[in-house]
Amino acid sequence: MSAAWLYLLLAFQSAATASHDIPPQLRGDWTVTRLIPTRTISCWGQREAIRLIGTTVHYSTDSFWWKKHRVPNATVSTQSLTAFQFRVEYSGGGAADSEIDFNQLGIRTQSATIVKIQHQAANITGGSTEIPGDWVLLKNKNTIILSVCNLYFEARRSQEHRPPGS
Repeated sequence: MSAAWLYLLLAFQSAATASHDIPPQLRGDWTVTRLIPTRTISCWGQREAIRLIGTTVHYSTDSFWWKKHRVPNATVSTQSLTAFQFRVEYSGGGAADSEIDFNQLGIRTQSATIVKIQHQAANITGGSTEIPGDWVLLKNKNTIILSVCNLYFEARRSQEHRPPGS
């Protein structure tokens, strides 16, 4: 089977759904606890990555916040991917390209859900138009994985509610 057919097959099997609502399992406060060591190429260095540790991302029904940056009424897409689909879609093709898989991220299930929040480009983190929290992999009910600039961060559900923007 050619690579083109494989990608077409994967696209049909993992069709994304879109809405304006943040999925219920993501709503609440999440504190970024650590940078996950991976084999990826990033537009960030250690200094930029460390600044994300300890910050909080807040998700409500129709928006999300990181620091003082609020993204309201964005288009939210969710997609369930198998471990194989994730590796194919998020890893590069050459020996020097990024390589990422569920094992590196500590995901032990056969599939996981990715939540992507579309928003206008923002230049708040340097080197990227992303806002931390706009790409999320749901690991379990108390742990999510954020991807920013092709680096992966683990965030844990916060027990205490913090006001958005703090």
